[in-house]
Amino acid sequence: MFDPTQTPPFIDELYAKLVEGAIHYFFPSATFGFTNAAVSPADHGVLPDSAGTSLALNWFGSQYSVVRETPFSDSELKLLRAIGAVLDSRYHMIADNTQVEQRFELFRGLPEDRYVSSYIDGNSYANHGWQGPDRVHDAIEVLRTSSLSTYENRRIATGALLFGQHPDSCHERPITPQGALRYASELTSIRSFYRLSDGLQTLALVDQNGFFVEIVAIDEWAQPFWDMPLPVPAPARYQSHARATLCGGHVCMILTPNGEMKVFADGLQAFRFWDGRWRITDAERKYDLWRQALGNAELAERLFTAALNLAEDRRGGLLVVLDDPAAAKKLVSRIDLLSGNVPGGERSVSGSRDQFHYLLHEKRILDVPTSVLETVARIDGGIVLDKDSNLLAFGAILRHPDMTDLHPETIEGGRTTAAVSASRFGNVLKVSEDGLISFYRNGKCIWDM
Repeated sequence: MFDPTQTPPFIDELYAKLVEGAIHYFFPSATFGFTNAAVSPADHGVLPDSAGTSLALNWFGSQYSVVRETPFSDSELKLLRAIGAVLDSRYHMIADNTQVEQRFELFRGLPEDRYVSSYIDGNSYANHGWQGPDRVHDAIEVLRTSSLSTYENRRIATGALLFGQHPDSCHERPITPQGALRYASELTSIRSFYRLSDGLQTLALVDQNGFFVEIVAIDEWAQPFWDMPLPVPAPARYQSHARATLCGGHVCMILTPNGEMKVFADGLQAFRFWDGRWRITDAERKYDLWRQALGNAELAERLFTAALNLAEDRRGGLLVVLDDPAAAKKLVSRIDLLSGNVPGGERSVSGSRDQFHYLLHEKRILDVPTSVLETVARIDGGIVLDKDSNLLAFGAILRHPDMTDLHPETIEGGRTTAAVSASRFGNVLKVSEDGLISFYRNGKCIWDM
């Protein structure tokens, strides 16, 4: 049995650094500290204060503090517990001589991949010990290796559907065929492996023991769940991937042609590996903040979905919902306002884009197909509307309110500057061409995802 007194003091110091590194990796805005409080190993856990902005981490007989300005969400607390479970399993295994053979497997790979795996499926790290194999970690390694390779001079796109541990009346538990291979990094040495799934329409089905047992069409797999509501809107390209994980505890993991890894679980995208690091999406909390700010659930869903689709296409955009429609005159030039160029009114300058204003004059976004909204959003400039979804401007250059008196028609800036300025008049979704979506309100960024 494991005896904590067997671990040398430097192990405790090492794990304090590992805890600090994990916190800074996933929560860069948080402040990490060591409280020097004596804690019983039996009191292992994550303890938030009443405001939810300060946490006490009782790990490895020590107490650490994590503080930031905004409260930690349920998803973020779950991630912290997942981090603790991985480090706890490794800590106990160091001095447990009965698990020498398993030690190498548990310490293999990047620690952040293990944290993501523990969040998605914590069974491998339950009860202070290693319960492998870790299917999620193995799948991450497959995707990582694939992202560094090309096939016939093209970036590789692939993916896997990990069969869940919970009952699913719509799908039978797969039978492991004779000679089945483990879905692990060794598969990537077989060049034809990359032809077996494209990550978008077809996925490798991985059974509960981690073996590659079948190739499935994701649309067909998700069909029984198509009428079930998603907890958070999903981009059109990955609707089936999100729905496939609504029941049964299934997990969908894909590598996109952009080199981004996505992990879907419980009907939503839980993680993305983007710009060289894992990011928890915390999609439910962020979507709720956006929906509450607009006060119009249907409009919030329509705009959020459009932003997701633009991000997946790597198209930039700016969606502005004003608190007061009258503020449009302060934010948008007269020639960009749809009300300033009504049919039969003042003629537009030949060759200017406001000659097309008649196409969307007096239109409501909720009455316009999402595909049309996304097409219009791709035009340089921003889409401006009110909370009743009335379209006020599109392709509009947004002015800086602090300089309006000096240069009323010509001031403009980058998309981020425009989002900050516009957010003083309402709620703004900014979509970057690198796939990042940001929500701005009152001149501040509320969240990124």
